[in-house]
Amino acid sequence: MKRFGMIGFVGLLASCANLPQVEAPTRGTTYKVYFLGGQSNMEGFGYASEVPSDIAAKAASVPIYHGKTVEDGKDGGGVGIWSPMRPGHGTGFETDGTANSLSDRFGPELTFASTMSSDPSNGPVALIKFSRGGTGLVDGVSGYGSWDPDFASGNRRNQYDNALTAIDAALRPRDIDGDGKTDTLVPAGIVWMQGEADAYDNREASEGYDRNLARLVGLLRTALRNENLPVVIDRIKDSGNTPETQVMTYSPQVQAAQARFVANDRCAALVTSTENFGFLPDGWHYRSEDYVVLGEAFALAMIALEKRCQELRY
Repeated sequence: MKRFGMIGFVGLLASCANLPQVEAPTRGTTYKVYFLGGQSNMEGFGYASEVPSDIAAKAASVPIYHGKTVEDGKDGGGVGIWSPMRPGHGTGFETDGTANSLSDRFGPELTFASTMSSDPSNGPVALIKFSRGGTGLVDGVSGYGSWDPDFASGNRRNQYDNALTAIDAALRPRDIDGDGKTDTLVPAGIVWMQGEADAYDNREASEGYDRNLARLVGLLRTALRNENLPVVIDRIKDSGNTPETQVMTYSPQVQAAQARFVANDRCAALVTSTENFGFLPDGWHYRSEDYVVLGEAFALAMIALEKRCQELRY
């Protein structure tokens, strides 16, 4: 029996030696991933034809997952694919989860991507973008939908649900840059650009904006698997310069609430470059040159905030 067992074992080894060899998976690139969310000025109304060529070239190395935008209560929101950054991820962008259709507009994602990727201390970066114009933090303050967690899920899906769909799908292990290797995605920060809907005509929503934003940011940090993620927000601007010409009745209240949010979150920063921005004729959306400035301002604030937040943890 011992002799037979030894012969059998030797035969087994010989058989295994003839099996095809399975190569260990090759490790791909480790990307720092940033989530960009909000409403229409995050969507972007800059004209793609006006993007400086050097910015477009630098941003092209950054993969982006841009989630599909749908109305509250509809399916398919947040679905997207990873693709190289191009001008055209502004308002009017479409995706069916298998292919993208670029629009003729862009938002702050282009110069955010080009600036972040140009920082020698940063390493490769990737973006998840999901935004929908006109949406508020509180259900019912806008006819365009909301991010209110209390009214999310089920057949009453809203933008919070859609953002979670985008984040979950984007972070699944995969080859996001097309080099045949499975990449590692590390959530690194949140950029939030929103508040106009809450400032429009609802005093309660405007005065509670900081609390509502803090709650949403906490949930997004959890979804991104890091409760200490840096968060950069922009200060909204009203195209009217006097109380009589304001397009948002409570814009001063939301501006004050945004400042309170940053003051109460040790890993948050407020970008104020919007104070020098102009507007398209609609009185709501910034010009192409403003989105160029804003994306860079977001990136510089994020780079500084990451260093500060890292120091706070030790």
